[in-house]
Amino acid sequence: MKRLLLAGAAFSVLSAGSAMAADLAVRPAPVYRPPPPVIAYFTWTGCYVGGNGGGIWVDKSYSVTGIGPGIVPPFAAAPGIGTGLGSHTASAGLGGGQVGCNYQTGSWVFGVQGDYDWTNANGSHPDPFFPLSIQSSQTKSLASVTGRVGYAWDRFLGYVKGGGAWEKEDYTMTTAAALLATASETRGGWTVGVGGEYAFNDWLSAFVEYDYYGFGKRTNTFVTTTGLGFANVDTDVHANVVKAGLNLRFNMFR
Repeated sequence: MKRLLLAGAAFSVLSAGSAMAADLAVRPAPVYRPPPPVIAYFTWTGCYVGGNGGGIWVDKSYSVTGIGPGIVPPFAAAPGIGTGLGSHTASAGLGGGQVGCNYQTGSWVFGVQGDYDWTNANGSHPDPFFPLSIQSSQTKSLASVTGRVGYAWDRFLGYVKGGGAWEKEDYTMTTAAALLATASETRGGWTVGVGGEYAFNDWLSAFVEYDYYGFGKRTNTFVTTTGLGFANVDTDVHANVVKAGLNLRFNMFR
């Protein structure tokens, strides 16, 4: 009797073990899903440095505000105050560089930029008052510090800019035979502009922009080459610039 009981118990244990083994054999292995991929969104946030080139057109008009001794040739009377002395446009290519930083929030991009460009924009016109004399000018450099506000469509950025500007000018009054008088100045003013920029990748972008510069009316003292005479002449100056360039970008905020 004992043997029958032991045999039955052993059979029960073996049957239960077989059932558990079968259950384990058909249970599927756990499936581990990979984490979702990290999507890298492009951002205009960061700083940049670059170069540019383009063209400049500087419009200048002249008028007399004062005449000293020695400036008027013997065959001409002194012009009255406010007499117009004509105008011209000085034009040339220009080239230089820029540096700035942007911060993007949503699709809006806010930034600040500094520009400096060299040029050799020359222009001249016959003086309508002094016979046989020529009024000439040379714009030598142009600089600005501006704030920028833009709207980004992923890698394309449209923007407007505005701020302070400075230019360096040389003026001469000549005849066919000699230099009569000279003047020079560094003039401050303002600028506004509009442009578009496209980022090829995270570190390189290209832009095209138009800028208008207003420098207003300033009085310059033209001194004769002999140093014995002078004339105070107002020059009213504004400029138009079209340029394109490249920026090397780096994001220090990541």
